[in-house]
Amino acid sequence: MSVRKNYSSGAVWEDIVGYSRAVKVGEVVEVAGTTASRAGSVLHPGNAYLQTQEIIQIAKEVLERAGSKLEDVIRTRMYVTDIEDWEQVGKAHGEAFRDIKPATTLVEVSGLVHPDMLVEIEFTAVIPNKSAN
Repeated sequence: MSVRKNYSSGAVWEDIVGYSRAVKVGEVVEVAGTTASRAGSVLHPGNAYLQTQEIIQIAKEVLERAGSKLEDVIRTRMYVTDIEDWEQVGKAHGEAFRDIKPATTLVEVSGLVHPDMLVEIEFTAVIPNKSAN
């Protein structure tokens, strides 16, 4: 049976809502929906491009703590509060994943937890089996 390991970001919401920033089971790492917020503050209000860059950086940090990396990401799910932001979100996503090309989804939602949050992204990574390489 695979061991489960939870990774916290230290956000106060994790205990209130009951979630982890990421969960690793075996070689799979699931990163929770992530917004451009640190220490309870929303970063880059009004700028979907910079928020997306920040989100990817937060995901990169937790993936590395879990023994993974962006190159291991096989799926992203992007939620935007305004579909008109798709180009800016897509540009930042493309800069990070242009050569990796995970399966992805981008949908518009009616809102996120805070009105300054324009983007939320989920990530799934699978760590390659080193013995298979």
